[in-house]
Amino acid sequence: MFKLPSDFREQGTRLFTPVLDLFVRSGVSPNAVTTFGFLVTMSAGLAFFYGNLQIGGALVLLGGFFDVVDGYVARQTERVTRFGSFYDSTLDRISEVMVFLGVFSLYNGNEPNIGEPWMVYVVALALAGSLMVSYTRARAEGMGIDCRVGLMQRAERVLLLGIATLFFGSWREGLVLTWVMLLMAVLTNLTLIYRIHWVYQHTRAPAAPAPRGPARRADRTPAKR
Repeated sequence: MFKLPSDFREQGTRLFTPVLDLFVRSGVSPNAVTTFGFLVTMSAGLAFFYGNLQIGGALVLLGGFFDVVDGYVARQTERVTRFGSFYDSTLDRISEVMVFLGVFSLYNGNEPNIGEPWMVYVVALALAGSLMVSYTRARAEGMGIDCRVGLMQRAERVLLLGIATLFFGSWREGLVLTWVMLLMAVLTNLTLIYRIHWVYQHTRAPAAPAPRGPARRADRTPAKR
């Protein structure tokens, strides 16, 4: 069972606990934090679209931070709701699509100094893998199975993309971003395959014994009276 990324996220949350507690004491609604984080991440997609890679990277990381804040506030203030979980997950998917579309535009001729045109297919594959990683977890949890396994979950995707663009930008025609997209395209889809296997292992049930048919007449003996 591979859950190392989840362990790192828990350690990261503990590291930022003093800052997170400020949001708890402020009394802010978890859904308000979710909405603000969504707007920040959507802005990251626009920044990428206009070729501002470092600004986009900073906004990706900031949006990821607020994605941690809303869940922490909800748990600490006992305001975890089914709608809140649905709302957070839905906005996460929308904003993630927006960010990938922004990156997609960098390789689609919008930024002539970034990579090669064929990278649009890699970005599309990374987007598809990212959405499917999230989808498989949601479906598994709907079946009562903890599916927080694999290497390329949302936190890892946010950190990779945010750090690559914030610190390296378009350096050497976006070399670092290109390698991050290639890595993400491979690992998200490997994580998808691993999660399918994980759920299969947890849903396997031993075959039920075949029902015994009625005994043949030749084998029947009259009961003794």
